[in-house]
Amino acid sequence: MQAGAELAVDVSSTLRRRVVSLERARKLAVLTLESERVRNAMISIVFVSSQKIATMNSRYLKKNKPTDVIAFGFGSGTSGGAVVGDIYICPDVARKNALEEKVSLREELDRLVVHGVLHVLGYDHPESDRRLQSAMWKKQEIILRRSL
Repeated sequence: MQAGAELAVDVSSTLRRRVVSLERARKLAVLTLESERVRNAMISIVFVSSQKIATMNSRYLKKNKPTDVIAFGFGSGTSGGAVVGDIYICPDVARKNALEEKVSLREELDRLVVHGVLHVLGYDHPESDRRLQSAMWKKQEIILRRSL
């Protein structure tokens, strides 16, 4: 980490059964922030149920279904301010995605952590399958390879 940098990442889970290492998620978030040269950040990551994320998706994004990750960015980090954001990840949806993509649940959850942080930082992608060719997706995959 750079001198004078403060990267505060809090990771928690509202689920009874833990399917992810909270420390690993924290380290991936920090790696993502560092790879983007972010010096100051306060990020929270919460693993939630499919019911909770469906409610959030409906309320904030007007989509009536559960999703894998929702990210909110509140501070841009410009002018010396901190990047501030909240990320919500649903392991149940991640499990379904992992099966479809033929990857491990751990890999899919890692991808969602990086993906969420990039959204907080202002990156976006198309909703269609073209997202796989987007600059954000390519950056995400590079960061994931670095984490191995």
